[in-house]
Amino acid sequence: MIEIIVETIQQVIVVKPAGEIDASSAAVVQQKVLPLSVPGCKIILDMSGVAYMSSAGLRMLLSVYRQISGNKGRIVLVGLSEELKDTMSMTGFLDFFTVHDLLEAGLQSFS
Repeated sequence: MIEIIVETIQQVIVVKPAGEIDASSAAVVQQKVLPLSVPGCKIILDMSGVAYMSSAGLRMLLSVYRQISGNKGRIVLVGLSEELKDTMSMTGFLDFFTVHDLLEAGLQSFS
């Protein structure tokens, strides 16, 4: 089971999933995030509540990235655990994203 909180801070949409992103929950996260992908959108995916992400979660992130980039928007990841950073680094996924440790730094990256 995954919980997702969506809020807007300083004209930036912040999406906070909490739980594990796996084959069953990746689609739920994607269904929450993709409708937010409007032209010029600014989205932060706060991953601080995500302890585990499977390959399905990585595919979801890539899909979300492509959709947002295609709409001339920006997505920033914050709060990645060391384990998630390592996985994303080894698979080349980190190259697609701007990554910050803290939400505040992510918000500042848009100004």
